[in-house]
Amino acid sequence: MNKKRTTLKDLAKELGLAASTISRALDDHTGISQETKEKVLKKAEELGFTRNSIASSFRKSKTLTIGVIVPRIDIHFHSLVISGIEEYAYKSGYNVTIFQSRDSIKRESKITKILQNKMSEGVIICLGTETTSYEHFEKLNRMKIPLVFYDRVPTGFEANKIIINDYESAFKATEHLIEVGCKRIAHIGGSQSTGIFKARFEGYKAALVKHKFPMEKNLVHFTKDLSYEEGALVAKKLLALKSRPDGIFCSNDYTAVSAIQVFQKNMVKIPQEIAIVGFSNYPISKIIEPHLTTVNDRAFEMGMAAARLLIRQIEEEEDIIQTEIITIKTELLIRESSTR
Repeated sequence: MNKKRTTLKDLAKELGLAASTISRALDDHTGISQETKEKVLKKAEELGFTRNSIASSFRKSKTLTIGVIVPRIDIHFHSLVISGIEEYAYKSGYNVTIFQSRDSIKRESKITKILQNKMSEGVIICLGTETTSYEHFEKLNRMKIPLVFYDRVPTGFEANKIIINDYESAFKATEHLIEVGCKRIAHIGGSQSTGIFKARFEGYKAALVKHKFPMEKNLVHFTKDLSYEEGALVAKKLLALKSRPDGIFCSNDYTAVSAIQVFQKNMVKIPQEIAIVGFSNYPISKIIEPHLTTVNDRAFEMGMAAARLLIRQIEEEEDIIQTEIITIKTELLIRESSTR
């Protein structure tokens, strides 16, 4: 009986490496370390692995390119996610092409068509705020193009997703304000048509309920984009109240920073009079004085996890997982803006 020929996948399993890494090591690719190349060549010789020229030719016809669709590249969170994706993809032998939707469903749809034509191996997506239907992604599914969504993910659409627990993170942030003595806690939130911002609002409410605090409607303000300007506008409204809040949980760091600056200009002491917590751990959170308490959403790790899951889908087609949801742990970073 003939012995079964050793395949690239067998070699990858033996060495605990990705198939694409094995392939590029055998091709003497500059992105693979000399140590890894030698290890691969040694194991290949040991197992009697020979490259199937037809299969090798087919593999080389692939693009080895991953498409990434982000709402806005200039937002620090997405820049870190992209960095994590690129880091893992490069080590696995893939290139990354980045597109930004600018939160436009029309632009997002056009990008998916470009990715279809460019024959990307797979696509990583964060939904734009306008996106409420997913027909353009359903076409990618029908074409068997692997998809991974991160952060803003679709509901009622079967796909792999990388998320954080926004509800729990917001709950802990709000509870922290309660624990430092705040009695009237305001919330500056994002659009409630976007799942992550709705979850953060629900977490805020749950903390108030747990500690038997009333939710005062005049202390809750939703914004369109959670921009610096919108945060400043809300802060001025809170400042004008006869009975001001003594704590604020903001759904991102931009609004938290603008609120701090508005209050400081009006001689309101942070955190003695108003304690403030943000969300996302943007670099500005450590530049503003006092330094901002915020939620570290581990964006880089989210990008790494998204790329890892996508490349696994690409390379293990026969074992493709229909849906997997990976939750990245967050951390509340307590700094001077809420330390009394």
